[in-house]
Amino acid sequence: MSLSAFMAQNAAQAENQKLVVSLRFRDETGNPIPFEIRALSEDEDAGLKKICTTRTISKGRQITSFDNQRYMNLLVASSVVYPDLKDAELQKSYGVVSDGDLLKKMLIPGEYLTLQQAVNEVNGFDTEKADEAKDEVKNS
Repeated sequence: MSLSAFMAQNAAQAENQKLVVSLRFRDETGNPIPFEIRALSEDEDAGLKKICTTRTISKGRQITSFDNQRYMNLLVASSVVYPDLKDAELQKSYGVVSDGDLLKKMLIPGEYLTLQQAVNEVNGFDTEKADEAKDEVKNS
């Protein structure tokens, strides 16, 4: 076997995905407008995890805690390409000043969950597909 398939120039690039998260956002002709999401790099993901990790000292021991909810919110917001969640005018229309807060104001819970599930999938966190791939490798 050759390692050439693992060379950067031969690796398939993760493609952005479009999905309709909500029927409440429509274009001029009444068609639902899809969100566009992307996969993050491992470096970007590590940066999000670092933001969500706190370390404190208690009784001489270091305690590390991870805010999973904050991480998921940052992961979702960082994965959205369109609409531009960093757009000041869009944020102002919802009365927020951050992309993560904007999503929470824009979307109702079911819509946010739909987006979150798609973001997990595009970033490779879909455990069902991962299990299928493992089984396929085992059976080869």
